[in-house]
Amino acid sequence: MARDTLIFIPTYNEREAVRSICEQVLALSLDADLLFIDDASQDGTAAELDRLAAEHARVRVVHRVTRSGVGSVQLAALHLAYDEGYARLVTLDCQFAYSPRLIPVFLARGETADVVVGSRHLESDSLHDWSLLRRSLSSVGHVLTKHLLGMSQDATISFRLYNLKTVPRALFELVQSKGYAFYFESMLILQRNGYSIAEVPVALPRSTYASAKMSLDEVQRSTSALFSLFYEDQTNPGRFRLDKEAVELDPVLVDPQNWNEYWDAKSAKATAVYDAIATVYRNAVIKRRLEATLRKEFPAGARLLHAGCGSGQVDAGLHQHAKITAIDISPSALTIYRRHNPQAEAVRHASIFQLPFSNGTFDGAYNLGVVEHFEHDELIRAFNELGRVLKPRGKLVVFWPHAHATSVAVLKSARFVLNDVMHKNVQFHPPEVSLIHSRKEAAELLGEGGFELTSYDFGAKDFFVQSVVVATRR
Repeated sequence: MARDTLIFIPTYNEREAVRSICEQVLALSLDADLLFIDDASQDGTAAELDRLAAEHARVRVVHRVTRSGVGSVQLAALHLAYDEGYARLVTLDCQFAYSPRLIPVFLARGETADVVVGSRHLESDSLHDWSLLRRSLSSVGHVLTKHLLGMSQDATISFRLYNLKTVPRALFELVQSKGYAFYFESMLILQRNGYSIAEVPVALPRSTYASAKMSLDEVQRSTSALFSLFYEDQTNPGRFRLDKEAVELDPVLVDPQNWNEYWDAKSAKATAVYDAIATVYRNAVIKRRLEATLRKEFPAGARLLHAGCGSGQVDAGLHQHAKITAIDISPSALTIYRRHNPQAEAVRHASIFQLPFSNGTFDGAYNLGVVEHFEHDELIRAFNELGRVLKPRGKLVVFWPHAHATSVAVLKSARFVLNDVMHKNVQFHPPEVSLIHSRKEAAELLGEGGFELTSYDFGAKDFFVQSVVVATRR
């Protein structure tokens, strides 16, 4: 039967240190097991660890055949701890960067926190004995993680305690970094999912910095990873959030346009550049314009339906203003939407042609990148169904790509190069068969669907891409 606490120390060429740190941890007389994972040491560390395991019943060793990186080793320890039912995992390094005597303090703080981390920045003299280079690296790392990722904690430190009863295993499956970037990526994910993080001040003794193993190459890789995380956090924040509640799926729904394939293929290399540009444009331009339009057209607290929500990145700033229910026919899109929008009032698997809501449920509805994919008869069906679930005089806001939009010309050129010249057979999205041409055309189509056009705006505000159409239910 597994004990309550597992203490984990990774090793790589630590033969001179492992016995000493093992004895210091065991001298604390804690009700805990001690795990070493050796990352393919070449200096005899593995043999010394085996001797320690033979001498002490509560010491165990895992050997790796090839070196895989400190992040990979940390994840391996976490998985082992979850597999064997431990309630808490304490992690520290083998270089005596932090005194094992602080472990009881971590355990005490862990009684009321999901995670406990050491901090070299809580006390002014914590870095006093460090070399100028190490102080500079630590300080710059702290400033970058604080201001780029919004983390006030010491996000690069290895001295931690995880409460495995409150932090789910699935959370660590979101961590992609295998090197030192594991520390700040895992901290970012913990923070973004709302787990409580307590801090314990630690100071580094003078003797430890000489044995530090973070090479210049690793510093460069970690810096690159930090800026990559910043970009992802700005453009795709749902990547760091755990699905806490699955969307209930309607088994009878059929998606004739196969939007699931579109959302599942978002990581394809052929469309990576397009996706990156589209994401930046969506967040920098479309998101702001949508927020301004909805705040203008609907009062605070309005109940709105996002009909065809997709990934929902544009909705992130709207939940404080309106109560948003999102629907989409693609389960994959809904999964992404929920990660981006945990505050949404409801997320439903549904078709825009047959909405699972009573008449007059919503004050308004809106969508972006939806109507241009429908033929004429489908458009009229969709507008009529949206009108059914709106209250009398409820409004519909549609971001409708224009037939002569700058984006249409760019995508035509990109498709020509990729498909006709390079023969890649790339499809950025399902066909756009109903691009809008004019205010008159919009008024006629909406009129057939039971709406009266109230405003139509196409121009330089979004670089001549979308016609922003507002209509009122008759």
